[in-house]
Amino acid sequence: MKAIIEKMVREEINAILSENRETIKEIVATSLLPQLRAAIRAEITHTLGELPEWNPEDEKEETRKPELRDPQSAIRNPQSAIGLYLYGIADGDHEITLGNMGLEANEVYTIPFGNLSAIVHNCTAEPYQSDDQDIVKVWVLTHQKVVDAAGEKFGTIIPMGFDTIICGKGDQDPKKNMQQWIEGDYDNLTLKMTKIRNKAEYGVQIFWETKTMAQQISDESAPINQLREEIKTKPKGIAYMYRQKLEELLKNEMANKADQCFQEFYEEIRNYTDDIRVEKTKKTDDEERQMLLNLSCLLPKDQSEKLGEALEKIDGREGFSVRYTGPWPPYSFV
Repeated sequence: MKAIIEKMVREEINAILSENRETIKEIVATSLLPQLRAAIRAEITHTLGELPEWNPEDEKEETRKPELRDPQSAIRNPQSAIGLYLYGIADGDHEITLGNMGLEANEVYTIPFGNLSAIVHNCTAEPYQSDDQDIVKVWVLTHQKVVDAAGEKFGTIIPMGFDTIICGKGDQDPKKNMQQWIEGDYDNLTLKMTKIRNKAEYGVQIFWETKTMAQQISDESAPINQLREEIKTKPKGIAYMYRQKLEELLKNEMANKADQCFQEFYEEIRNYTDDIRVEKTKKTDDEERQMLLNLSCLLPKDQSEKLGEALEKIDGREGFSVRYTGPWPPYSFV
């Protein structure tokens, strides 16, 4: 009896396959294959996202002398009682004090070397660390205030990151160690100073409203409109599969439109800058508002209004909005 039932089941399955062969082929072509391709693309994207980012500068770092090329990597003597907290390098030969405006109200002053001047305060040979995030925030904000004040005072500075401390090296005091670092990297620092002189960094972020853009693309796309008409002629089950195909087509056209807008806006903005860096986009709190591009721009301060005017035109386009910030110290370009 079991064998008879199994034979009846196989015959019924074969009959169903034979009677619906064309329908099954269409379902596979319109649904299963696109889903398989999408799954493969997603897996490739996921795998690439887990790979460490390659930075050509990493290879260069291996050939650098830390104590000369990177003040944050200067050799530190843990037994040294004092160090120099470095805010930045000023343009010109200056030997003045900026007052007690540094971290924890330390006196900020300059140490000249050639046509450059280090902006520092005396500190212990230890990093500024605390488990209290409010204290850390105050330190970081104070660091930025000193950098801003120095920029106003000296015109152009190469800003250093928070917690850059130069320490003594053996019996050598931190001031001598810092002067040796500046001397060893003097040409490089001078080139950077020339690049950023009388310039500032500006941030440009452009967003688009995904719902608005999807509607525009749907209205203007011939393939999408053609597929919509085809859906009307399909049976209910097949129409469902076609709607999934329609969603996939819309996603692809949205991605293509995003690439086109990125290139268009990037080229427009580049006309007003001396240098430009593409930063990673960030998620927004609004699910229907997506960051399309995130740029750091270096340009003369007197050119910022012209860039602002160009950005206003982009901001006025339906479905787009712009965030324009600055001027900032040119951290991204030094």
